[in-house]
Amino acid sequence: MSCKKLKALGLVVSVLAIAACAEPETPVVDAVAAPAKTYLFSDEDRSFFKTASIYEVNVRQFSPAGTLSAVQQQLPRLKTMGVDVLWLMPIFPVGEERRKGELGSAYSVKHYRQVNPRFGDVNDVKALVDEAHKLGMVVILDWVANHTSFDHPWTKSHPEWYTQNAAGEIIDPIDGKTGKSWGWTDVADLNYDNKALWQAMADDMKFWLELGVDGFRCDVAAEVPVEFWQYTRKQLDAIRPVFMLAEAEVPELQSAFDMSYAWNYHHLSNDIAKGEKPAKATLDNYMAERLQRFDADHMLMQYTTNHDENSWAGTVYERYGKAHKAFAVLAFTLDGMPLVYSGQEAGLNKRLEFFKKDAIDWRDLGLAKFYQQLLSLKQDQPALWSGSSKFHPLDYQANNDKSYAFKRSAENSELVIAINISDQTMAFTMPEDLGTYDNVLGNAVVQGRGLTLAAHGYVILAKP
Repeated sequence: MSCKKLKALGLVVSVLAIAACAEPETPVVDAVAAPAKTYLFSDEDRSFFKTASIYEVNVRQFSPAGTLSAVQQQLPRLKTMGVDVLWLMPIFPVGEERRKGELGSAYSVKHYRQVNPRFGDVNDVKALVDEAHKLGMVVILDWVANHTSFDHPWTKSHPEWYTQNAAGEIIDPIDGKTGKSWGWTDVADLNYDNKALWQAMADDMKFWLELGVDGFRCDVAAEVPVEFWQYTRKQLDAIRPVFMLAEAEVPELQSAFDMSYAWNYHHLSNDIAKGEKPAKATLDNYMAERLQRFDADHMLMQYTTNHDENSWAGTVYERYGKAHKAFAVLAFTLDGMPLVYSGQEAGLNKRLEFFKKDAIDWRDLGLAKFYQQLLSLKQDQPALWSGSSKFHPLDYQANNDKSYAFKRSAENSELVIAINISDQTMAFTMPEDLGTYDNVLGNAVVQGRGLTLAAHGYVILAKP
């Protein structure tokens, strides 16, 4: 066994059968006709993603109906906002055994080739994907390869594919550093020391590519051996061009993934917002380290919120306060692909429930224009294109350490970005005269090398 699995030995796990809120089985449906061989990107040309943004769809909470058809209805609006990549949270049936809460976790997968009947069926997935493709968007599915529900068919047909304790009982995932449970007690840990599991998992992923899906966001990707991802990526690429996002920030995964989470930055930004770290020194050091760790063509996903952050760590208003827009400007202008989470454009100001229905309130799309402006700049300004522009820390002076300013440049494109996360007016002394720059987003007073931002303010300046 791997180190992660070995530490699970000797644990005693009792099995509880929970039948509440059982969902009907959805029959496995053979893949519908193979997609046409016309793609928005290819193995050779990934330029589509240099200017792209990504949107995470929490299908259960996205509408009162909580269906894939309801998501499809909003695709034109998302396209208008500037979304290029649609990430669907797990669409599969949710396990009933050891289920948490009323509806359970979407990450407790009961079958990889079926659709949660509350969401629709395989034909609804194909209809959504086809419509997204017509709008010039790609669709990736959230894939949970590290574990399944305790009532997934494999637990009966192939118990040897799971981590077991000394008594031969299948157990939930173990933290390899502590040897203790992560607390994900509703899911059964898969054991990738058994190579027969590898092909079965790869085959299930290929099923969705043949349906037209463009790739996968892979849950806790670093908990699965990188060799498995390399093995599977080759098979996926043989079917069609794919886009792979790892829920991890591990350089070794670059061999199998196109994009990773900018986790370190996100955690640092929360620390800065709380006043636990100074902005300039912290972010300058982070960017220097990041440029050393990752290849220039490997993207990092930038965000201020997602399903985990919103439900467990708090809303953007809880974590960033009145500076939430300034932090969004910062995240979306650093190198990488910006993420908008479900409801973020509607000012989502509550922690969405994770295990029961809790629909998003769409009555006020007051922030949609703000995010549309940011995503439009991503498209239009080569200085913001992923991997093709340079980051320049600026040697500026400010009246406190709750600010940050930097420059990004590419051929015929140069931007200066500055934010003020404090509750006081901020005066900057910049290293160059900014009088020739145009203000393309936000508000600032510019006088030569002087730049003034209001409390919680931000500005993006572009050189003509």
